[in-house]
Order: sequence, then C-alpha cells, then structure tokens
Amino acid sequence: MTIACLPGTAAAEPAKATSPQQATQLVSEASHRLEVVSEQLNTAKVQLDRQKAEVTKADKAAADAQKRLDALDDQIRELARTAYTSDGLNQLDVLLTSGSADEFVSQLGTLDAIAGHTNDVVTKVATASHAAEAARAKADEAAAKAQKTYDAISGQQADLKSKIADYKRQYARLSAAQQRQVVTAHAGRSVAVAPVAATVAGGSGAAQTAVRTALAQVGDPYVWGAAGPNAFDCSGLMQYAYSAAGISLPHSSGLQSQMGTPVPVSALQPGDLLFFYSPVSHVGMYIGNGQMVHASTSGSPVKVAPIQYMMSNFSGARRLG
Repeated sequence: MTIACLPGTAAAEPAKATSPQQATQLVSEASHRLEVVSEQLNTAKVQLDRQKAEVTKADKAAADAQKRLDALDDQIRELARTAYTSDGLNQLDVLLTSGSADEFVSQLGTLDAIAGHTNDVVTKVATASHAAEAARAKADEAAAKAQKTYDAISGQQADLKSKIADYKRQYARLSAAQQRQVVTAHAGRSVAVAPVAATVAGGSGAAQTAVRTALAQVGDPYVWGAAGPNAFDCSGLMQYAYSAAGISLPHSSGLQSQMGTPVPVSALQPGDLLFFYSPVSHVGMYIGNGQMVHASTSGSPVKVAPIQYMMSNFSGARRLG
C-alpha cells in the first residue's frame, strides 16, 4: 500500500490559534488528519495480518513438502537396493532365471518401470518442495514490507496524537457553540433517536440486523482503532454491526469501500455503507430518511446524523449481501 504523508504529519510544532475561529478550524482539521492516518493504520494492520497468515501457510506447505520428499527418498533408496541388488533381482539374475527372451524383457521392463515411476514421483515432490520454499520466501518478503508500512504509519499516528493533545487544549477553550461547530463540520449534527427500538424499513435481513446493531451502540465513545463492544472508530463500528449479521468485514474503511456492490445515492437502502473523502478515510451506515449512524470523530460518540452534512466529501456507497 502507499503511505500518504499528510499535511501536518511532519515533526513541526503544532500551529497556535490566534482566535477562537482559528482554533475551531485547527481542531477540525487535526481531527480529520488523525482519522485519515488511523484508518491507514487499520488498513496496514489488516494487510499485515493477512501477510503473516500467508507466511504461516507457506511455512506449513514447505515443511509438508520436505517431509514427503524425505520419506520418498528413504523409500526409493530401499526400492533401488531391493530391485537391483537383493534377492537375486539384478539384471544378470533376471537373464539367468528367465525362461525366454520375452520373459526377460518383461521382467526387466517391470524393474525399469518401478524405478522410472519412483523417480517421477521424486521429481514432482521435489518441484513442489522448491515451489513451497519460493512461496515461503515471497511471503516473508511481503510480510516484512507490510510490517515496514505498518511501522511507518504508526509513527505518523503517534506524531499526530502528540499534536492532538495541544489541539485539545485549544478545543477546551472554545465556547460550547464553537465546539459543536467543530463536531458538526466533521461528523454532522446529532439526531435524537430511540436506537434500539428503531424500525428498519427496507434492506436485506442482514442489513436490518446490522442497522439495529449499529444503532444500539449510539452513545458509545469514539476510540481510534476500537471495534467494540464498548468503543468504536468508524470502520470498527461497521465491522461490529455486520459481524452480528454474519458478514465479515475488514477493520478498514478503505478496504470496506471495495466490498459489495456500488449503489447510487438515489437508491440507498438501510444497511448500505457510506464512504467519505478521497482516499476513503471515513464510513457510516445509512439507516433511511436521509440519515446515517456512524462513529463520528474523537470527542464525539457514536451518533445518528443527517447525511447532508457530509455529502460534500461523499465518495460512494456500497451494498453488502
């Protein structure tokens, strides 16, 4: 994957607000940058876990192939000794004990066929062993690259988190109205609902289960990298909700945006996933009536909000199942 170096992720000192309006803007921008990096980190972790699984799989395949090759090597050595040197079964003995030329050719052909067959088996297993070793080397290399990517993005996240502490102090000095402005700019205005009792109109059975599960988490805190059961980030909430419906999603908004089938805004149904920004760094779930449920942003809990507040950053919708 490509590591996107974001504005403000270098080691420079955090900008200082000279007015409440500038502080509002700085906090909003910093929150978005951290979400972008956090979702990149989620993607890198998914890819790293996949590569580690491939390494484990390749290691097992290589070990199994080597074990088969070692076992066949012993069998072939024993067969060769039996066929050509023991019990009078060398070619001279075959000639002397044959009742006719046809019988000699037949017996000799049988011995050669046995030897040829076993040699062919060894060749195939050896080829498989070499292929397994090559796969293991390739998997090791891919895992090392994935680890390097993960470490690099993790460093970006740590740097941003140190800046966020300063931005949060500036945020705390904002008025309540200005703080609401920051949250609304990034996450939309909260809509009061009775989430557990919400009726889901439309969508598949799995989608309805996912919507009800996501709505049941309204009020839970936003925590970077969290996927439940008591705290979530945006992609973690989607993963948790659809897991309840028996559908497995990666913990990454970018990877989730590649699943299912695309859906136009005019045809949205409850349970459809809504993606924002380019590259994708935020995801929510459509619940009907122009609203979505999402783990919105740091400092704001899981909430229901009108999708109109974020449509300027809309990048697409996908339907699962």
